[in-house]
Order: sequence, then C-alpha cells, then structure tokens
Amino acid sequence: MGFFGKAIKSGIAVKALKVAQREMSKPQNQRKARELLQRVSRRGGQGRPGTHR
Repeated sequence: MGFFGKAIKSGIAVKALKVAQREMSKPQNQRKARELLQRVSRRGGQGRPGTHR
C-alpha cells in the first residue's frame, strides 16, 4: 500500500490545508488568531514552568 497510501495521505493533507485556508479567511477567525497571538506575546519570555536556563 506504499504508493496508494502516500497518495491518499497527501490528498487528505491538501484537503485539510484548503479547509484551514478557507477558515482563516473568515474575519471572526482572524480576530481570534490575533487575540491568541497577543496573549502569547504578552507572556513574554516566561517559557514553560519548570524549565530553567
């Protein structure tokens, strides 16, 4: 199933990418993405708890 399995997986990946692009073109999803980015960037360099450098 090597060739056909890869073809099926790549087809699924292409379809998923198209769905993601369509969803991100919606204004309400763009707003949610901006809010998430702001929340993450507000945390700054805190990193994960328990990791010390």
